[in-house]
Amino acid sequence: MTGLLPEGFHDRLPPSADAAARLEAEVLRVARGYGYEQVDPPLAEFADSLAGRLKAGRMEQAVRFVDPVSQRTLAIRPDITAQVGRIAATRMGHHPRPVRLSYAGPVLKLRASELRPERAMRQIGAELIGLDSVAAAREVTAVAVEALQAAGIDRIAIDFTLPDLLPALAGDTLSSDALATLAERLDAKDAGGVAAIDARYLPLIEAAGPFDAAMTRLRAFDGEGLLTSRLDGLAEIAAGVSPHAALTLDPTERHGFEYQSWLGFSLFAGGVRNEIGRGGSYMVLREDGSEEPAVGFSLYVDPVLDAGLGTGKRERLFLPFGTDAETAKTLRAQGWVTVAALTDDDTPERQLCTHVLGDIGPEAL
Repeated sequence: MTGLLPEGFHDRLPPSADAAARLEAEVLRVARGYGYEQVDPPLAEFADSLAGRLKAGRMEQAVRFVDPVSQRTLAIRPDITAQVGRIAATRMGHHPRPVRLSYAGPVLKLRASELRPERAMRQIGAELIGLDSVAAAREVTAVAVEALQAAGIDRIAIDFTLPDLLPALAGDTLSSDALATLAERLDAKDAGGVAAIDARYLPLIEAAGPFDAAMTRLRAFDGEGLLTSRLDGLAEIAAGVSPHAALTLDPTERHGFEYQSWLGFSLFAGGVRNEIGRGGSYMVLREDGSEEPAVGFSLYVDPVLDAGLGTGKRERLFLPFGTDAETAKTLRAQGWVTVAALTDDDTPERQLCTHVLGDIGPEAL
């Protein structure tokens, strides 16, 4: 036996696993303080139920298998957001809106990407279901930033996007195929490709970058005022987090925002190359086919910890052999992690301790 794991899977060992638990606890604590109560959906459920819960949601990344009991196809969740939408629309359909829910748990993707090689990850997040107003989005982004700060992550950055910007601008002037191609070329910043379809949209390539400058260019492009209300809303959302995060705007960014509606955002942290989270507004589909607005965010633990962020200080207090149990209990109540010697020849170094209990109390090694 070699201990090898499948590609995209990994063990998380101490102290990283402890850090992951602390990060998760801090995010959920902050969300709970804003009224987001935790739900815990199962790892797998019926594939058709999972796939049909979010408008425009896609399930290509779901691992599917046949349930030996029901003989129906099940899917292991690649994302928890759809499950939270299902809970809100069914089990909590009677709950007054908006309903605020938080969650944490493992997710599994069928295939890894070049930028993110992990297939198995832990996801933490919060969803506000029943409303996607500016006030709702402002609250959700504030929760995300405050949760990251509480987890010890600094140099936070947010990149905003407007997922339905093109349909709002184009209306019925472009066919669905031409609109899809235009969106792809804008996302790729392919000026020649955009010009070949409709040169009027070329300024959108330049309307990306630091938030204030990008907003100025985007407002100048919107000469007819078609985007005024949503740009005003975006500016209000950004104002709520601007003291705590660096802000950028890429209005035509599409990657990873397949089911978001008018607002999307990616979360970044200093020292991490790729995004650590994503959020935005979207639609939850009810059982009767009607739609319900929602806004939320998801964070991924793995890239944060792999970059050495949010780990905190690892302090362990060595208790010499024979230390009184009440003394040890008192020290733990004070916040110490105590590691007791179980033999008289044990040492602090062997137990990876940073402190040892001396005659006058804990002493640093």
